[in-house]
Amino acid sequence: MAGGDLRSLALVSTVVTVAMCYVRLAARRLRPGLPRLAAFFPVLAILPFLPLAFRAVHARVISGFFLAWLAESKLLLLANGQGPLHPSLPLPAFVAVASGPVRLRADKAAQTSSGLSLMSSAVMAALLAVIVSLYRYEERMNQYLLFTLYSFHMYLALELVLASMAAAARTLLGLDLEAQFDRPYISASLGDFWGRRWNLSVPNVLRPCVYRPVRAYLGSAAAGVLASFLVSGLMHELMFSYITLRPPTGEVTAFFALHGACAVAEAWWARHDKWWRPPPLLATPLVLAFVIVTAFWLFFPPLTRPGADKVIIAECEAAIAFLRDAGTWAAGSVRSVWTGRL
Repeated sequence: MAGGDLRSLALVSTVVTVAMCYVRLAARRLRPGLPRLAAFFPVLAILPFLPLAFRAVHARVISGFFLAWLAESKLLLLANGQGPLHPSLPLPAFVAVASGPVRLRADKAAQTSSGLSLMSSAVMAALLAVIVSLYRYEERMNQYLLFTLYSFHMYLALELVLASMAAAARTLLGLDLEAQFDRPYISASLGDFWGRRWNLSVPNVLRPCVYRPVRAYLGSAAAGVLASFLVSGLMHELMFSYITLRPPTGEVTAFFALHGACAVAEAWWARHDKWWRPPPLLATPLVLAFVIVTAFWLFFPPLTRPGADKVIIAECEAAIAFLRDAGTWAAGSVRSVWTGRL
C-alpha cells in the first residue's frame, strides 16, 4: 500500500470510528424506527464515498465491501431495532462489528472454533502465490483458462482477507466470530452455494434486510429469494464500480438475477419428492460448472473489458514481491544475529 493510501487509511479509520460513535450514541437515545433512521442518515450517506479515498484497487473494493455494503446493512437493521449491532456493545466491539466482516454469534453454547487454521491459511496463500505467478503467461493463455484462474484467485483472496479480519477481531477484541466460508467447492445446489457456503457475511445481512421483509410483505419465499439476489447484484455493481471507477454495466446484476431465478426453480423442483434429482457426486460438479460458466459470461467481462484485472494482478505481484523481499531481509537478519552469537 502506497504512502498516500496509508494516509487515506488513517483518515477513513478516523471518520468511521467517529461516525460509529455517533451512531451508537444516537441508538442509545432514540427509539427504533424513523427517529433512528433519520439520525443515521448522515452516516449512511457518507459511508459509500469513503472507499474512493484509496488509490489501490484492493483497498477500494475491500473497504467498499465493509462500509458500503456490510456497514450500511447493519446500520439499517439497527435503525429498525435488529441485530447484530446493539448500543449496549462496548465501543470497540460496536465499531468492529459495524464496519467489518464480523458477526457475533447469538448462542454462546453452540460456538465452535471458526476461521482458517494456520496450515490451511499457509496452503491457500501458497496457492494464491502460484496463481499470481502464472499470470506472467496470461498473453499465451486461453481466455477461459485465465477466467478459471480468476475464479480460484477470487475465492482464495476472499478466504484469506476475511479470515484474517475475523482473526484480528477475535484476537484484539475477544469476539467469537462465524466463519466466512464453508467449503463452497462441495455445494450440492445453488441455494447451498449462495446461502450456506459462499461469503457468509452477505447472506447474513441479506436475510434480515431483504429476504424476510419481502417474504413477509408478499407472502412468498420465492419473491424474497429473487429480491435478495437482485439486491446482491446491485451491490456487486457498486463493488465493481469501486474497482473500475466506471459506471455499472448491468451484467453483474444480470448474473445474480439469473442465479436467483435458477435457485427459485431449483427449490420448486426439490419440493417434488418423486421427481428425479442428480446424486451428490453429480450435483456438485454441475453446480460449480454452472457458477463458473455463467461467471465467464456475465461476471468477469465488466472487469476484464476496462483492464481492471491487469491492475489487480499488478497489485498482487507487487504484494508478493514485497513479502518475498521482507522474508529475505528477515531471514538474513536472523542469520546475521545467529552468526554473531557463534
